[in-house]
Amino acid sequence: MKHATFRQLKVFESVARHLSYSRAAEELYLTQPAVSIQVRKLEEHAGHPLFEQFGKKVYLTPAGTELLHISRSIILQFEAAEAAMAQFSGVSGGKLNVGVISAGDYFFPRLLVDFVGRHPGVQLNFTVHNRDGLLAHIAENRTDLAVMVRPPQDLDIVHEAFAPHPYVIVAPPGHPLAGRPRLELGEVMRQPFLVRERGSDTWKSMQEGFGGDLSGLNIAMEIRSTETIKQAVMAGMGLSFLSAHTISRELASGSLCALDVQGFPLMLHWYVVHRQGKRLPPVAQAFKEFLISDGAPLIRRIVPFGEG
Repeated sequence: MKHATFRQLKVFESVARHLSYSRAAEELYLTQPAVSIQVRKLEEHAGHPLFEQFGKKVYLTPAGTELLHISRSIILQFEAAEAAMAQFSGVSGGKLNVGVISAGDYFFPRLLVDFVGRHPGVQLNFTVHNRDGLLAHIAENRTDLAVMVRPPQDLDIVHEAFAPHPYVIVAPPGHPLAGRPRLELGEVMRQPFLVRERGSDTWKSMQEGFGGDLSGLNIAMEIRSTETIKQAVMAGMGLSFLSAHTISRELASGSLCALDVQGFPLMLHWYVVHRQGKRLPPVAQAFKEFLISDGAPLIRRIVPFGEG
C-alpha cells in the first residue's frame, strides 16, 4: 500500500459511500472510466479486490470494508491538517465548506456571492442536500457549516437562528379555495395534497403546521422534488405545503397563490449549524457572523414574501 495515493483513497471512499461508480464520478467531477481506473490502481496496491459486482449492484468485499474505515480516518486527518493551515490564510485566503438543505438553494448562492464580494479570494465548496444527506455531512465532519431549518437533536452541535423561514399552503390561482379568507385547516386538509418525502425538513415542518397529526391529510402524491411539486400544483393536481422562499417568483407572477389559512404562514427559522467543539477556520467563522448579522435582510430582498 505504500504507493497508494490520497486521490485513490478519496475516489475509493466515494464509490464505497455511494456503492456506485457513476454517483462517485458525479460527486468528484470525474468521468466514470477515470473513477474505475483509480479504484483498479488502489486494488493493485492493496493486492485484493475492494468491490464485487452482481448485476448492476456494487458491494464492498471484506478487504474493501476494512480499507474503508482506514481511508476515512486518513481523509479526516488530511482535512484537519488543511483546516489547521487555513487558519494562517485568514478569511480572504480561506476555503469555505458549507452545505444547505434544498429549500435554501433558491437564495443561498446569492448570499455566497455577497459574502465573497466582501472577502475576495475566498474559495467556495457549496453543496445542496436533502435533510438526511446534510445530517450525514455534519456527522461525518465533511462540512464546516450547515444551513437548515431543523437542527438535529441527536448530534452534539451548536445552532443559531439567523432568519425567519415562512411556510405556506399553495394552490393554483383558479382553485375554489383561492381568495377565500380565514380558511379552516380541516377544510384545507381534505383537499388532495402533493407533499415532499417523509423525513424531509418540509415534511417535518408540515407535521408541525398541521398540529403534529397528518392522519387527516389527503395525500395524493409524495414527490422528492420541490420544482416538480410546484409544476404539479400549477397543473391543478392538488395543493401543497411549501417554503415561501421556494415560491417567491411564482407568487409574484401569479402562477401560484398562498391560501389564507388560519395559523399560516407557519413561521420557522433558518439555522446555521456546526459540530460542538469544532474549530472553525476564520472564513467559516466570518461567514457564520455574516449570516447572523446580514442574512435575514438579504434573504428578504432576494426572496421577498408578504402575507396576503
